[in-house]
Amino acid sequence: MNFHASAPRDEEAKAVEPVSKGGLFGTGLSEWFALPIGMTAAVPILKFDWYVVNEETQLAAVFVAFCVAVYTQGGEAIHTALDEKAKTLLKEHNEAEDKVIAALEQKLDFLKANQNMVNDFEAINAIREESYKNLSAAGVVKPQHDFKVQMERILSMIAQEEASVSDKIKVALMAEATAFVTKEFTTSKELKKASLDAAIAQIKGAAKEGTVDPVRAQFSKFLIAKADAASKMDGASEELAARASLIAKMSAVSNSESMFFDIDASGKPFMKA
Repeated sequence: MNFHASAPRDEEAKAVEPVSKGGLFGTGLSEWFALPIGMTAAVPILKFDWYVVNEETQLAAVFVAFCVAVYTQGGEAIHTALDEKAKTLLKEHNEAEDKVIAALEQKLDFLKANQNMVNDFEAINAIREESYKNLSAAGVVKPQHDFKVQMERILSMIAQEEASVSDKIKVALMAEATAFVTKEFTTSKELKKASLDAAIAQIKGAAKEGTVDPVRAQFSKFLIAKADAASKMDGASEELAARASLIAKMSAVSNSESMFFDIDASGKPFMKA
C-alpha cells in the first residue's frame, strides 16, 4: 500500500477475509487422510484409556450414527415435507391476508363513497322543505276544491230530482190523457165515425187542408181541461211537500258524505263548525 497523507477511504478500510484452503482440518489435504490418522490414533487412545468405550459412549455413537443416517438418507425428504408444509401455511396466510386486504379496500371504497353523505342529506332536507311548502299550498287550495265539488254534487242532485219529478208528471199526464181519449172514442159513435172517415181520407189523400184530426182534437181538449183545473186548484201543499222531501234528501246526502255544510228545514245551507 502506498503511503499518502489523505484520510483512508472505505474501499481501503475493508478487512481482508482469510482464504480457506479446505480439505482435512483446513490443511488442503484430502479428507481420506482422516482414515489412517484415525486408525493410528485409536490404538494409543484406547490403550491408555484416553477414550473409554462404555454404554454411554455407545449410546452416543448410535445416536450420532442415527442422526447422520437420517441427515444423509432422509434429510431431503424431511426438508421437502417441512418445506411443503411451510409453503402451504404461507399460502393460507397469504390468502387470509388477501381477504382481509380486500375487505379493507371495500370498506375504504364505502367510506370514500360516503364522503358526500352530508351533501346528500342537505339535498334531501331541501327537497323535504320544498315538499312541505307544496303540501301547505295544496292544503290551502284543497278545501276550496272539495267545497266546489260538494256544491256541484248538491246542485246535480237538485237537477236530477227536478228532472225525475218532471218525467213522472209527464208520464202520469200522458197515461191519464190516453185513458181519457180511449174512453171517449169507446163510448162515442160520432167520434168513432169521424176518426174512421179521417183515416180513410188520409189514406186516399183526399183529406182537406185545415181538417182537424179527431184524436188530436180529443187530446187537446183533455189538456185544455186539465190546465183549467190545475189553475183553479191550490198546489201549494204538494209543492211544499215535494220541496220538504228534496231538502231532507240533500241534508241526508250532506251528512252521509261529511260535507262542509248542511241544509236546514227552510232550505238554506249553513257551514258546519
